[in-house]
Amino acid sequence: MNIRQAQAKDSFALSALLAELGYGGTESFIDKRLAQLSQDPDEMLLVAEHGTQVLGFLSMHFIPQLALAGDFARISYFCIAEGERSKGVGQQLLQHAEAMASQRGCDRMEVHCHASRLKANQFYTREGYVESPRYHTKNLHSA
Repeated sequence: MNIRQAQAKDSFALSALLAELGYGGTESFIDKRLAQLSQDPDEMLLVAEHGTQVLGFLSMHFIPQLALAGDFARISYFCIAEGERSKGVGQQLLQHAEAMASQRGCDRMEVHCHASRLKANQFYTREGYVESPRYHTKNLHSA
């Protein structure tokens, strides 16, 4: 298995994986988002592949902190293809991302994972992640 930064050629695979997470309809803008994320030095979009097959991806953001000495990294999207789960791909991809975050001066990682994603939450617990205080959101645009 190889872990690398996402490239334009990965847009179809990324759209398919996002659909597995419940985010369908990304095909119309995935190329633009991929280019945008690839050019931002505080964003990292990694893919795990075997040969030419994308097995999963992880999107991570590096966030500097004003009141704390270390920065932190936030995982925004993380998906392993359904047929590839429980084979160690996710663990390797997460460990790779954690090492990259550490190299960037981050002293912690965070991920927000909805309670309904039971297996994903179990995975994060096994990997040493602990629940943190509440998280609040507000939609800025009405549908």
